[in-house]
Amino acid sequence: MAEPTRAERISALLTEHGRTYADEAGITLRDKPSPLYRLLVLTVLCSTRIRADIAVDAAHELFRAGLRTARTTAATDWQTIVDALGRAHYRRYDESTATALLDGAELLLRRWRGDLRRLRDEADGDPAQVRELLQDVPRIGPVGADIFCREVQGLWPELRPYFDERALAAAASLHLPATANGLAGLVAPDDLPRLAAALVRAGPES
Repeated sequence: MAEPTRAERISALLTEHGRTYADEAGITLRDKPSPLYRLLVLTVLCSTRIRADIAVDAAHELFRAGLRTARTTAATDWQTIVDALGRAHYRRYDESTATALLDGAELLLRRWRGDLRRLRDEADGDPAQVRELLQDVPRIGPVGADIFCREVQGLWPELRPYFDERALAAAASLHLPATANGLAGLVAPDDLPRLAAALVRAGPES
């Protein structure tokens, strides 16, 4: 039986593992303040030592509780956020995460008027600067910034192609190109977030 071609391997990888965190959290990404903010909330939730499925469930609970913009989050009381996280079994980090979300919402309103597109404008199209500015948000560090950039690259072309070290290591282990530009040549631009997500999920550390 012939070995699958690279195109066939990529297709199988996307089919099996190509769901982004935003997909799982029910976020239809658009270049508008609310969906971008919800992706940021999901990023904050994924930035602790907790299972990704619990983080996604916690995002669902927070969105149901009305935390869909920086302004609505800032107007929500701390206990409501803690309770929503608890319903998703987001334990150990629920109180500190509630504080981080409130502080982050206040930062977004004060600095970028609640609109992450203004963060992108402040970075002037520089991916490294976007990544750095994201880390000004409470709880988001290098790993969280990578998550956000991997997922938002479908909307913000100046970030493309965005494959972090974990995705590139997975690509190498799967005998695929281990550079961002090499991987970008394997799929359409709209599929870059799915390919990055698939590599992270399929990698040896997942």
